[in-house]
Amino acid sequence: MGRGAEADVRVAVAGGTGVVGRLVVAELVGAGVEAVPLARSRGVDLVSGRGLEEALRGADAVVDVSSTASASARGSVRFFGAATANLLSAADRAGTGHVVVLSVVGADRVDLGHYLGKRCQEELLAAGPVPWTLLRATQFHEFAQQLLGRVPGPLAPVPVAPYRPVAAREVAAHLAGLARRPAAGVVPPIAGPEVLRLPDAARRVLAAGGRRRLVVPVRVPGRAGRALAAGALLPEGPHVTGTVTLAEHLEEPC
Repeated sequence: MGRGAEADVRVAVAGGTGVVGRLVVAELVGAGVEAVPLARSRGVDLVSGRGLEEALRGADAVVDVSSTASASARGSVRFFGAATANLLSAADRAGTGHVVVLSVVGADRVDLGHYLGKRCQEELLAAGPVPWTLLRATQFHEFAQQLLGRVPGPLAPVPVAPYRPVAAREVAAHLAGLARRPAAGVVPPIAGPEVLRLPDAARRVLAAGGRRRLVVPVRVPGRAGRALAAGALLPEGPHVTGTVTLAEHLEEPC
């Protein structure tokens, strides 16, 4: 579809004022698509459903990159359960023909907080009334920094797990492309170009910032920990590979 053909396409972006959402909006606008951010600051609340149906009227598709700060299973499941149910119901009533959801690699294999919430979201999407596309992505480059920020002090406990960090902007570009195509169900995941160990990545992030902390590799107990250590954060089978490495990400201006 050329730029002119897309001039009348309208795509809503749930979580459109967040880090990833802003990137998706920018990608859509750059492709000549009308992009409508959905956020509480714009009068739309995913958890309560307030303003959703009105915001989705006239939208050809909606991309959901919303998230929650809760790291607990209960909080994550509560957020994604309510937000997804409301989004699908509103999209159905508004006549929106395509819902694109960003999930995370490992959602079907890791029984921990955020992953359980995303698993709930995926199940609701698959059973919902609107044609859909599901893209799983590996953790963003910012993930190691987020882990370091959870526990202050001289010691930095970091889970033992291999992963393939990916650039948020590459995920956003892929999502924008999917939103402009027909619904495709579960599509191949997207992952970064290199396999790293989380503790090693955390050390590189600290070094790049000139900070000194002792990174302590920690094995998460139970089945979830075994899954992480065995590679549950790595994509299985065919996948899209990004190009931006962690080193390149760390060299980018803030």
